[in-house]
Amino acid sequence: MKITFVSPAPNLSGGIRVIAIYADLLTEMGHDVTVVARVPPRPGAKAVAKGLIKGRLPRKRGASHYDGLKARLHLVETDMPLTDKDIPDGDAVIATLWETAYMVAGLSDAKGRKFYFVQHHEVHSPNLSHFSAGSYYLPLKKIAVSGWLVSAMRDLYGDHDVSLVPNAVDPSLFFAASRDKRTRPTVSMMYSKTSFKGTDTSLKAVNLARQVLPDIHLLAFGSQRPSPDLPLPPDTTFYFSPPQTSLRDIYAASDLYLFGSRFEGFGLPVLEAMACRCPVVATRAGCAPDFILHGKSGYLVDVDDPESMAEAIVDVLCLDNCAWKAMSLAAFQAVEGYQWTDAAKRFLACLQPT
Repeated sequence: MKITFVSPAPNLSGGIRVIAIYADLLTEMGHDVTVVARVPPRPGAKAVAKGLIKGRLPRKRGASHYDGLKARLHLVETDMPLTDKDIPDGDAVIATLWETAYMVAGLSDAKGRKFYFVQHHEVHSPNLSHFSAGSYYLPLKKIAVSGWLVSAMRDLYGDHDVSLVPNAVDPSLFFAASRDKRTRPTVSMMYSKTSFKGTDTSLKAVNLARQVLPDIHLLAFGSQRPSPDLPLPPDTTFYFSPPQTSLRDIYAASDLYLFGSRFEGFGLPVLEAMACRCPVVATRAGCAPDFILHGKSGYLVDVDDPESMAEAIVDVLCLDNCAWKAMSLAAFQAVEGYQWTDAAKRFLACLQPT
């Protein structure tokens, strides 16, 4: 098949990472895959000269998950929407963000059957929410990454024909040997200043849990450095933009992982932690309800409920070693049988003509 992903600008976000994984796996399976992305036009010579006079060097493009892509990468330098001239003819063309959904909807049939890869319910920007919400009414066949998104597309937009293809985890990157519960209780979490990520909820829960277990050690990581408006509590070790191998070590050094998102398309760290035999205490958001069996591989709590999250933290950390190892094993078993190659086969099946 000739498959085209119409992508937002390359970056290091989780969404771009997932697109890159699928593009490469489908390429390895023998398909002709192109990723097309808009990038800001390079400044002209006059603009560069003026900038240099003012002491500004030309801005370089940053790293992205498309660096080293096995699939074909076509970067279009434009601020305008992509059109037929930018997209190769093919069998399937896939929107990957609400803006690209409008572009794909306007393409000719020669570009292939039209799909919308939904990784998030993108309505959190007040100024753009009416545009982003409108994209879900477009006549594109949707592929969603979580059961929550399938339900949202059905209940909010009346689409009863959404395919579910959950993200997966790479067992060569995220793994851990069976281990005992740590001598000192250790909790890990991702730090983000983005409101819907729920960092404030997780931190409140940790502080409440410390009223019962004051020696809890917190491991936090993120691509944003902590700010005075959202400070990390004492006795926290923070890792700034750790590589994936270091993430694995963080999960493997934890008795539980905290996931406090208010809403989330998927939440890949949940799977990564479970693959590293780390039980998860999570809000009912993203993939958490799809993978966590409440009370067996972790705990599910309501959004914006730090008190219940704190109770779950204490419950996990107060387990005896045998019970904790059983929960650790259950977390691992929940994700071990589903890998990216399985997800790619399911994704491909959605693209096939019926």
